[in-house]
Amino acid sequence: MKRHDAAGGKFVVYDRTPADLTVERAGDAQAVLTNKVVLGADELDALPRLRYIGVLATGVNVVDPGAASERGVVVTNVPAYSTEAVAQLVFAHVLNLTHDVAAHDASVKRGEWTDAEDFCYWLKPLVELDGLTLGIVGFGRIGRAVARIGRAFGMNVIAHDPVGGDAPEGVAMVDLDRVFRDGDVVTLHCPLTKATRHLVNAERLTTMKPTAFLINASRGPVVDERALADALNAGRLAGAGVDVLATEPPSGDNPLLAAKNCVITPHIAWATRAARQRLMDVAADNLEAFLGGAPQNVVNG
Repeated sequence: MKRHDAAGGKFVVYDRTPADLTVERAGDAQAVLTNKVVLGADELDALPRLRYIGVLATGVNVVDPGAASERGVVVTNVPAYSTEAVAQLVFAHVLNLTHDVAAHDASVKRGEWTDAEDFCYWLKPLVELDGLTLGIVGFGRIGRAVARIGRAFGMNVIAHDPVGGDAPEGVAMVDLDRVFRDGDVVTLHCPLTKATRHLVNAERLTTMKPTAFLINASRGPVVDERALADALNAGRLAGAGVDVLATEPPSGDNPLLAAKNCVITPHIAWATRAARQRLMDVAADNLEAFLGGAPQNVVNG
């Protein structure tokens, strides 16, 4: 715990807070900043002094915005801070899956190139992105940044967003089924809601090309992990790049940990130094704006 005295109040920092300590630690607070700590209706009922929740992320699924509104609590988020960082990691996964960079590096360092009879070799067929179809689920800021990069690689870009909206030149807005059916790479950039939980399930995976790659840098529960693992292990999908899991950290029996051709990174898409600095700057600005009577980036009305 770190405690800082400030003009007119205190600022207390807890590096980690288990669920059973949330109310105790926030009991006297009028403003709380949170990332993964859940503040649902039950917690809000036990925190009558609370007037402000600043979510240190873009997604606000750790808060019940409706319950907060009923209790007069303002909830803010930090939009757009990680757009370029997430888009960059999406293509780190795409390029690794299509060229298997890490596996080739390991092979060389095992001496397999030194012992090779020819000047080059590859461990599996290599895939060129030019001319392939990139399917994007969720066409907000991150989806649009991913589309821009995909176009630079010469990919045909299709996208789906439930709220519609205009598409930039070179992007076709299509229905959700077509994204999964036609995409050679399908990348997920939708929020976690009741409608999107297990959006990618066993039935939907059967509609994808067996040569396709699935990328998830949105929220873990958007994907049914058992269904994805089964599809990968059965060869019904060529590979997956996953930066988020349903439970983080994952349990040792998470099926994706042992799935074929599944590359997992530990929720790092947002975490470039530049993105984290933007996050802190906006979080501080959000709190200052609330204290000044003109809250910004409010997500609950």
